[in-house]
Amino acid sequence: MSYVHELLSIKYPIIQGGMGNISNAQLTAAVSNAGGLGTLGSGTMTPEQVEAIIVETKEKTDKPFAVNIPINVSPYTEELIPLVIKHKIPVVSLSAGNPAPYIKLLHEHHIKVIVIVAAVKHAKKAEEAGADILVAEGFEAAGINSNLELTTFTLIPQISRQVSIPVLAAGGIGDGRGLAAALMLGAAGVQLGTRLIATKDAPFHSAYKTRLLEADDNETVILGRSVGQVRRVLKSSYAKQIIDLEHQGLTVEKYSLMTSEDHHINGAIHGDEENGFMNSGQVAGLIEDIPTVKELLDGMMNDARALMEEHLRQFTSL
Repeated sequence: MSYVHELLSIKYPIIQGGMGNISNAQLTAAVSNAGGLGTLGSGTMTPEQVEAIIVETKEKTDKPFAVNIPINVSPYTEELIPLVIKHKIPVVSLSAGNPAPYIKLLHEHHIKVIVIVAAVKHAKKAEEAGADILVAEGFEAAGINSNLELTTFTLIPQISRQVSIPVLAAGGIGDGRGLAAALMLGAAGVQLGTRLIATKDAPFHSAYKTRLLEADDNETVILGRSVGQVRRVLKSSYAKQIIDLEHQGLTVEKYSLMTSEDHHINGAIHGDEENGFMNSGQVAGLIEDIPTVKELLDGMMNDARALMEEHLRQFTSL
């Protein structure tokens, strides 16, 4: 199997997850500069907005970075594909839809394709379609999630056993222990989301970072089960309002309005938990500090190596 860092021309097998409309050049560049693969999530942004962030990211880093296109979420998927080709983006991640129609074209322009999956069936189909790398995302992850509700710990070994391309683990990972565990489960690396929010390089509201820093193991809640559009967020008055309306028979149209990217921005950028939400994975309960992205990635790699070496010594002595 090819190593992820070699395929992506990065130092560490760690990539950033797409963050929708709160994506920004500052954090994307920080991840790439620290040795990972920064990712600009296009969310529902217009091609003009995405292009502006691409240009700004290129000004902040000369390292590779990716663009995430959520196929069925973005109204501009057909315009974003030629945009990433125009800017010679080296890696594109595709999520929330069928990636097959786009992979061949991206490959023709020497773009590596990462596909986000949440089940063995989807992983096998993505590999057949030509994906270079898979991100297998467990139900612990933040934001929009699969309604299959499969967990990272069970999902990774099943998918890695069924495909021959590299698999990255996502959901519930935020430190060296999580990285080491993912590797032992069969992953070739990891994708981080929530943990990168709680860094000095992330330009999000201080209230968001404080909530993550103070979170316990039961700080997140699931929205959207009643309408088949699952999302994991931090508990808040706004999240409770949505849940209460779900119990009363909230329509999918109303739910979509209440969980739009405008409300995402209200929570994450403006710190307004009365009129918006803050995405968060269950990893929030593990967050104890606010490092720089470089400190985080360096620390994860060092800790993972030390942990694996320590346990190897323990087992060889038995």
